[in-house]
Amino acid sequence: MSSIHPTAKIHSTAIIHESAEIARDVEIGPYTVIGEDVQIGEGTKIGPHCIFEFCTIGKNNLFTGAAYVGMPPQDWSYHGEHTRFVMGDNNVIRESVTFHRGSTATNLTSVGNGCMFMANSHVAHDGRIGNNVILVNCSSPAGHVHIDDRATISGLCGIHQFVRIGKLAMVSGGGMVSQDIIPYVTAKSNPARPFRLNLVGMKRAGMTREQIQAVKHVYKTLFFEHLLLDEAIARLRAENLPPEATLMLDFIEASKRGIARPRAIRGTADSEE
Repeated sequence: MSSIHPTAKIHSTAIIHESAEIARDVEIGPYTVIGEDVQIGEGTKIGPHCIFEFCTIGKNNLFTGAAYVGMPPQDWSYHGEHTRFVMGDNNVIRESVTFHRGSTATNLTSVGNGCMFMANSHVAHDGRIGNNVILVNCSSPAGHVHIDDRATISGLCGIHQFVRIGKLAMVSGGGMVSQDIIPYVTAKSNPARPFRLNLVGMKRAGMTREQIQAVKHVYKTLFFEHLLLDEAIARLRAENLPPEATLMLDFIEASKRGIARPRAIRGTADSEE
């Protein structure tokens, strides 16, 4: 028998699998299907025409409608193994968003807290989405993509499998991302490259003037001092930088696909915008 809290509001046309666990104050709309091995956290609201399976959903999430959550991975190596999709709390999921559960490579796709997924966006198998991430309409990270906290992926963006998007980075609309995007930058074009720092995002995140100045210094040294990347990193490692700035160095050294680099420009003014 399914476990449904008595305060849950479930429309008479919804279908609930016997293994499902529905917490207090959950709302489930018309023609929604809650399938096998699903747990829905307190206060989550699910609109009409959704499908959930093999997933754990946290508290106070809002699914507007027509969302497909925990669907099988689009991976030829997957043959029905028991894998999962996990979501945290306070996320907003708009119309026709799709989340695929993990493949056997990692068994998991995950989303953090406080994210917004706009209409027709997609999170593929084995993805890792951090906290306060925004995926705008029709953005599509491929399998194994990692998107760090407070990153924004604008509309119609495509992200190649295994790419990582750094903290507080923004990919502009229509960007095609084939290499890692370092933290704190705005990237655009095809292939997407950093073209300036995301100063607005950093300020909104509460970073201090001193922290932002340190990030600017790291960005300039990495890309506009005519140094090899290893030389620039070594020089910066010798300095007393705050953690916000050293995060950029850690990210680069951990990169497996290589990082996207700015195009050569005259001077460094564009790097400071």
